Amino acid sequence: MEQVIPKLPLREKIGYGFGDLASCLFWSTIMSQLLFFYTDVFGLTGRAAGIMFFVSRILDAVFDVVIGMTADRTKSRWGKFRPYLLWGAIPLAVSAVLTFTTPEFGETGKLIYAYLTFVLFMFLYSTVNIPYTALLGVISGDPVDRTSASSFKFTGAYLAGFIVSATVLPLSSYFGHENVAKGWQMTMSIYGVLAVVFFFITFISTHERIQPIAKEKTSVKDDLNDLSKNAPWMLLFAVTILFILFVCIRMSVTTHYFKYYIGEQASPLLTHIYNFLLKYILNPLYGIFGSQATPLLDETHKYGYEVLTSIFNTLGQGISLVGVLLVPWFTKVVGRKSAVIILFVTAMICTGSFYFLSPDNLTLIYILQLIGSITGGPISALLWVLYADTADYSEWKTGRRATGLVFSASIMSTKIGWAVGSMVAAFILDQTGFVANVVQNIDVQNGLKAMMSTIPVVVGAAALIILAFFYKLDEPTMKKVKADLDLRRKESSN
Repeated sequence: MEQVIPKLPLREKIGYGFGDLASCLFWSTIMSQLLFFYTDVFGLTGRAAGIMFFVSRILDAVFDVVIGMTADRTKSRWGKFRPYLLWGAIPLAVSAVLTFTTPEFGETGKLIYAYLTFVLFMFLYSTVNIPYTALLGVISGDPVDRTSASSFKFTGAYLAGFIVSATVLPLSSYFGHENVAKGWQMTMSIYGVLAVVFFFITFISTHERIQPIAKEKTSVKDDLNDLSKNAPWMLLFAVTILFILFVCIRMSVTTHYFKYYIGEQASPLLTHIYNFLLKYILNPLYGIFGSQATPLLDETHKYGYEVLTSIFNTLGQGISLVGVLLVPWFTKVVGRKSAVIILFVTAMICTGSFYFLSPDNLTLIYILQLIGSITGGPISALLWVLYADTADYSEWKTGRRATGLVFSASIMSTKIGWAVGSMVAAFILDQTGFVANVVQNIDVQNGLKAMMSTIPVVVGAAALIILAFFYKLDEPTMKKVKADLDLRRKESSN
C-alpha cells in the first residue's frame, strides 16, 4: 500500500519562497550588474574582470560540493539544512556590501580587493544557498508538492529580480549623487538588511520531513560514486551549464547594451505612461502636501540607459514571475520535461530575434523581452524540480540518499555556467575594443548585439538536444520511483 504523505501547508511554501527572495536580492544584482559595476564604477578592464569571474566561480564551484556533503552530515535540533540559514545570513549580507564597495586603492590593490571580497561573497553565498536549495528535497516527498514549492521558490527569486531591476540603478544614482561608488555601497546595504530578515522567515517557517531510508553511515566516497553513476543527474548538470550560459551572456551585458548600443531614446509610449501617472497620481499627492507640481514631459523627451535598462529588466522579471506561477498548471498538462522543452524553444526564438533589431526598435525590444521572459523564466524552477527527481532516482537505485550533495553539485553547474558566461561576455567586450564611459566603435556595438541574440541561441540549442533526446526521467518513470520509495519508507518505519 502506498504511504500517504501529508500535503505541504501553503504557509510553508510561502516561507520557503522567502529564501530565494533573500538570495536573489544578491544574485540578481551579481548577474545583471557586476560586470557593469567592475568596468564602469570600480575601474577594472573587461579582461581583468572576466578572469576574476572565472577563477572565483570555479573555486566556489568546488566549494559547493564541500558544503553539500557537510550539510548532508550536519545534525542539529533544526535539521541538516536550516541551521545554515540562521547562522549564515548576516555574514553573507556583510560580504555583499564589501563586494560593492570601491576602495581608494591603486589598480593592483583594487584587483586584489575585488578577488578577496568576491570569493568571500561567493563562499558565503554557497554556505547559505546550497542548504536552502536542498530543503526542496526534504520538506516533502510528493513531486506535485515539490513542483508547487519550487514555484514559490522561484516566485521569490523573480520578485527579487523585479525589485533589483526596478531599483538598483535608480537607487545607486540617488544615493551616489556625485559619488556613484557610494551609491552602489548604500544600495547593497539596503538589500543586505532585507535579505537577513527574509532568511530568518524561511528558517522559522520550514520543516525537514524526509529522512534517508538507510540507517548506516555512508562515506564521502560512496556519495560521490553514487553521483557519478546517476546518469539523469549528469545530463541535467550539462543542461544547466548550457542554460546558464544562455541567460548569463545576455544578462551580463544588458546594461552595456542599452548604454552603448541603444543609447538615449525618445519613447512616446513611455512618456504617455509617465504623464498619466504624474497628472492623476503624483501631482495630486504633491498638492496634498503643499509641494509644487512637476511639469509634464513632451513626446520628444529622451530617456537615458538607467531608465531604459530598468524598464527592460523589470518587465522581464515581472512577467517571469507570472510564468513561474503558471508552472504547476502547465506541467500537469504537458509534463515537466516537455514543459522545459516547449518553453525553451519559445525563449530562444525571442532571443535570436534581437539580432535583427536596431536601436530605434525600442517597443519591439520590450515586446520580445516580455514573451521571452514569460517562457524562459520558469525554466530554472522546472530544472530544480528535475534535480529533486534525480535525488529520488539515486536513492531508488542505491538505497542511499545524499540530497545536499545532489543539489550542491547541481548548483556547481550553475556556478560553472556563470563563470564561463561572465568570462565570455567580458572577453568579447575586451577583444572588440571596449573602453568604459566613451562612445563605442562598431565592433563593440556588434559584439553587444551578438551577445544579446545569436551567441546565447547557439548554446541554448545544445541544451535542448541533450534534454530532448537523452534525459529519460519522465512522469511514468518517476511515478514508479515514488511508489517504491514510499513503500520502503513505510517498511523501514515499522
